Amino acid sequence: MRPDSDHVVVVGAGLAGLAAALHLAGRGRAVTVLERGEHPGGRMGQLDVGGYRIDTGPTVLTMPDIIADTLAAVGESLSDRLDLVQVDPSYHTHFADGSTLDVHRDADAMADEIRRVMGPGEAQGYLRLRDWLTELYRVEFDGFIASNFDSPFSLVTPQLARLLALGGFRRWESVMRRFLTDDRLLRVFSFQALYAGVPPQRALAVYAVIAYMDTIAGVYFPRGGMRAVPEALAAAAAAAGVEFRYGATVSALERSGDRVTAVRTEDGQRIACDSAVLTTELPDTYRLLGRQPRRLLKLRPAPSAVVAHLGCRTTAETDDGHHTILFGKDWDQTFVDIIDDGRVMSDPSLLVTRPTATDRSLAPQGRDLLYVLAPAPNLDRGRFDWARDGGAYVDGMIETVRDRMPNVGEDLELLHVVDPAGWGEQGMYAGTPFALAHTFSQTGPFRPANRVRGIDNVVLAGSSTVPGVGVPTALLSGRLAADRITGSVSGRRGPLLRGVR
Repeated sequence: MRPDSDHVVVVGAGLAGLAAALHLAGRGRAVTVLERGEHPGGRMGQLDVGGYRIDTGPTVLTMPDIIADTLAAVGESLSDRLDLVQVDPSYHTHFADGSTLDVHRDADAMADEIRRVMGPGEAQGYLRLRDWLTELYRVEFDGFIASNFDSPFSLVTPQLARLLALGGFRRWESVMRRFLTDDRLLRVFSFQALYAGVPPQRALAVYAVIAYMDTIAGVYFPRGGMRAVPEALAAAAAAAGVEFRYGATVSALERSGDRVTAVRTEDGQRIACDSAVLTTELPDTYRLLGRQPRRLLKLRPAPSAVVAHLGCRTTAETDDGHHTILFGKDWDQTFVDIIDDGRVMSDPSLLVTRPTATDRSLAPQGRDLLYVLAPAPNLDRGRFDWARDGGAYVDGMIETVRDRMPNVGEDLELLHVVDPAGWGEQGMYAGTPFALAHTFSQTGPFRPANRVRGIDNVVLAGSSTVPGVGVPTALLSGRLAADRITGSVSGRRGPLLRGVR
């Protein structure tokens, strides 16, 4: 953008907005962040209920080096701002046949576990798959995930040829079957397709990089809960001179020709700006800009989820760790139900997170905090009446947890529930917290761009633009937005992860 873009207004203090603010501040820009809520975080929300400290957004944290890079933009270190603990095993997985498998970051530990449950052939296949996933990540990260695209021709790079040779544009599950034959292990390395919003049989294999992030790079948890991440980023930004205004809902953008000159809020504030970063939900973004995107295909939202937060008595006998995946018997039907038919799962598969396994301070003494997530159809596709039948569906989720995890769930109390209708009430497109599905037509340069045609000084950031959905990608989205304003800054990487244990 023009070199006189000295004052930037960032709308939204979610991860993308915080990352944009930090990178811009580190490059000498004056930054004002407007956030409609009373605390930072956006989708990474927080709620305190009866002594429980609840994270209402994502609970799986990967790629802390990207957090480190974001903090390094203003000269801060990760260890000074966050106390991260590596979650090991990354996941416990329970299958419908009664077998279990722990997912380890360490190659030898994971191969030993697979050998114990599934035999030596699958263990060797895993080691080959691990090498493939690592190479996929190395090729894909700089040239595909962490890059801005000006047109589809931006894809034509040496990295594209390497991605093609690796099979990155084949189907996710078909590539996995080159290495694995046991359907249970296939699920461990393809359930992440739910995050992408596409069945693994139809998803591009480039998105298997998500499996690299949590099964190889590892899963972490910040003491104090996931809310500690946006709080740390906001504190670092404020220390670097970024101004935050909470409780400030943006109502309009003032324009002069092809430029936005000021941002207005519902409470009457007017903040002049040289440029702006919008991290709002796409419908709000287009409303504020007074325009609709020119796309041949309608935007396709990802599936949604039902999340129930529960308190229960701590049970000393439990061996269930931080994250547990309960796979149903008919895994393939899960995707047919929620994506193709718009129905709730006929055979539920659930993610159960117990953050108190890592941080006891998140619940009252003698109590555990549980987060139970069930994938669900979004409001565009769904045929389910959440107002009428949502309570019964949550009861069924809880019974599934009790049946499959008998050592948890004693003296249970329901603390909070969010379903697709609830996400919709928060303004999320089609009632999904996972934004747009990662179909081919919504991938890379085909995803809604972070530049706006006809408006020279506005950039978009967040899950609905490049590079996509997830904690690491939201942070990268903020950095890509900053690059649009200042030009990219190359050669800087985050500090070593000192203090991560």
